[in-house]
Amino acid sequence: MKILHIIESMNPDHGGPVEVIHQFQPHLAAEGHTQEVLCLDPPDRPWLRDVASPIYILGPSLGKYHYNSRAAQWIRDHQTDYDCCIVHGVWQYCGVAAWQALRHSKTPYFLFAHGALDPWFRDTYPLKHIKKSIYWRLIANRVLRDARAVLFTCEEERSLARLSFQPYRCTEAISYYSTSGPEGDAETQRRALLEKFPDLAGKRLLLFLSRIHPKKGCDLLIDAFAEVARSEPNLHLVMAGPDQVDWKPKLQAKAEAAGVAQRITWTGMLSGDLKWGAFHASDAFTLPSHQENFGIAVAEALACGLPVLISNKVNIWREIQADSAGFIGNDDFQGTLSCLKQWLACNAEELAQMRQRAVSCFTNRFTMRSAAKNLIQTLHDHGVGSPNSTVLNS
Repeated sequence: MKILHIIESMNPDHGGPVEVIHQFQPHLAAEGHTQEVLCLDPPDRPWLRDVASPIYILGPSLGKYHYNSRAAQWIRDHQTDYDCCIVHGVWQYCGVAAWQALRHSKTPYFLFAHGALDPWFRDTYPLKHIKKSIYWRLIANRVLRDARAVLFTCEEERSLARLSFQPYRCTEAISYYSTSGPEGDAETQRRALLEKFPDLAGKRLLLFLSRIHPKKGCDLLIDAFAEVARSEPNLHLVMAGPDQVDWKPKLQAKAEAAGVAQRITWTGMLSGDLKWGAFHASDAFTLPSHQENFGIAVAEALACGLPVLISNKVNIWREIQADSAGFIGNDDFQGTLSCLKQWLACNAEELAQMRQRAVSCFTNRFTMRSAAKNLIQTLHDHGVGSPNSTVLNS
């Protein structure tokens, strides 16, 4: 089976969808399948050099919508090269391009929603929701309606997606997200992080690794950290991730006012050995997000044996709670504070057991190999690549 991923940008700052495309590649290959990527980036973007899959670059494109007049025709011209296409995202032009090219084609397209239909966005950004509602009625609902299936990463995401827009008509399917575990030598990676950020040495580290964005609950975390820091003199917060909305100065002012600015290290985006070094050097991972479709960094933390302190708006919270691999709270100050206090109250033996359960949670639920197999089975179940398929390209 040959799959084409269609995405507006392969910029790693965009988070989960890009990371999943990268990580699917070797596991699909291990099952005898191939993937290629079509993106609407300008060709000079540095991150394109890191894409292992064959990639076709059609940019530059216009605006945040990434409108590109060549995209639909390119997909139409190359449709018979693929058994199916997978569109990543709801609100950019790449979905419309796939719909224009493939809705009457024998080559089906699938659409990964990536959390874009969560009602949190409706409730938090009502003016944007009005604009999206118009776009939904004009075109987006048709893109979902005519997809062979709309893919959700867990049951929680699928249930929430039904609440935001009408009309809502599509074939739904679950295709679990996951991630690869750590690669390389853990101690070498830990030392690399501490060499770059020597002030972290000897501290008990609480790690936040995600975008610096209001959706992620960074302000809640700083407030809750300031509260517990008074009685935990060795506790230090690591804020790792890109700031795409220029929120960091306000957060730093909040930390300064609370008297904990010197106990927070802002690393910017970490990747490769430095990212894994942050996991290996830390004692717990936290993400008090207001909305999180899956949370790849949460799964990576589990893989490294870290207890995860997350909100119940991270859609895999039920699985983590069931495995006792961390603590779950509401996405507010009290919920965030409760998670920190419960973790800090654990003794050494309880923390060691939780670390073991974290690894087991990842191994049993969130490995990329199992996610790749699940995607293949989902495509088979919807008539792609299976022996009885009527749409398999010759």
